[in-house]
Amino acid sequence: MRKKKGAAGYLFFLPGFLFFALFILYPLIRNLIYSFYDFRLTNINHLEFVGWDNYKHVFGDEVFWISIRNIFIYGIISVPGQMILGFLVAYALYQNRPGTKTFRVLYFLPVITSWVVASLIFKYVFADQGFLNYAITGILHLTDRTISWLSEPGKALIVIGALGIWKGVGWAMVIYMAALQGVPKDQYEAASLDGCNAWNQIRYITLPSIRNTTFFIQMMLIIGAFNVFTSVYLITNGGPLHQTEVMLTRMYQKAFSEYDLGYASALSYVFAVIIAGLTAVQFRLNKQE
Repeated sequence: MRKKKGAAGYLFFLPGFLFFALFILYPLIRNLIYSFYDFRLTNINHLEFVGWDNYKHVFGDEVFWISIRNIFIYGIISVPGQMILGFLVAYALYQNRPGTKTFRVLYFLPVITSWVVASLIFKYVFADQGFLNYAITGILHLTDRTISWLSEPGKALIVIGALGIWKGVGWAMVIYMAALQGVPKDQYEAASLDGCNAWNQIRYITLPSIRNTTFFIQMMLIIGAFNVFTSVYLITNGGPLHQTEVMLTRMYQKAFSEYDLGYASALSYVFAVIIAGLTAVQFRLNKQE
């Protein structure tokens, strides 16, 4: 009887395992193998073993280091912005006051908005002949010269980072609101009786109580920053001259524009190691704190 129950358990487990093996495990292993070969879409029947050459080319590629720099700039802009604004909005709206439900929906709408639609809207707004330049020059008359928001790398990364903040504040808000519900209200009442102002209540009660939630949000947003692709691809396409390139746009370009799947495979594993390393560092720092 026990053997039959054990066999039934394996049968229930089998479909999920087959799905994982076919669509996740096999592509991962295949991709790792390709990273050691000169494999190009222009001649898929030709596989030439090149060892670590693809990885050497990755680390010797100037655009790779530019993409790393841009990811860190994007993360520095978007991650703190999403966390700070998300917390402030959550703190203001977590109590059931009149109108708060409406504002919760409004702040969450960007989260469910398509990245493609949002990116194209931002591209239109910040284009040289877009709405923002029209407002600055034609309506407000602040300057006679249009500002090249998307042609200058520094400004373009700020625009892309602003889009990331706009898209992610609602997500951080929801997570923070769930955490704030678990903070004992009697602590606030006791602090108020002791004359503690709102800032000190946030500093000494709220933030320590939701510390694990803050760590979770930070970790997820950093991983998300490394996975930025759609906004960069649609707004600047990595230009001008690769100066706004990020890891995924570089990987996409090498795989589907230059058809060098071997290099793209190696780049993907370098990318995965970087993310794994950052995640491990975050966990270690969180334990030390």
